[in-house]
Amino acid sequence: MEERIIFAGFGGQGVLSMGLIITYAGMFEGKNVSWTPSYGPEMRGGTAYCNVTVSDEEVGSPVITEATSVIVMNRPSLDKYESYVIPGGKLFINTSLVDRKAERKDIEVYEIPANDIANELGNLKIANMVMLGAFIEATKVVKLETVLKALPEVFGKGKEHLIPINEKALNKGAELVKNLITTKK
Repeated sequence: MEERIIFAGFGGQGVLSMGLIITYAGMFEGKNVSWTPSYGPEMRGGTAYCNVTVSDEEVGSPVITEATSVIVMNRPSLDKYESYVIPGGKLFINTSLVDRKAERKDIEVYEIPANDIANELGNLKIANMVMLGAFIEATKVVKLETVLKALPEVFGKGKEHLIPINEKALNKGAELVKNLITTKK
């Protein structure tokens, strides 16, 4: 198993955190991982993305040009990274902020209104966790329970109080994908 993932959006959306959480969860499950962040000089509001590889084998390169999954949180990221998804791969689109559909017909597309769901849960800052829950459910790259163990590592001391709302968001995203998959059958 090798999952090559690109998480992309603008700074402040938690794009790098999503990648880091998957990386820690992969390590906790004994998998080989790499995490390569990239962001513009202004960070918050600028372009941000990260490449994450989770594999049963050694990771040869942290650079991803052919992704098994791409998660886009905004329109510029969809425009740039849709072509990176391999045929048969998965594309996750935050439809709350992206005003167009995927153009590709040879990939699985998951339309997730992440910001809308985060607002319903009472905190816009957890839109990334809604999307992450959807991604985990669709790919099974790591277990959701392991992701919950990774949250304290990424959040650090002093932010433990944010774990319950993030757990709700993860579960809501996973539930949405379960319903989408059931509907497709």
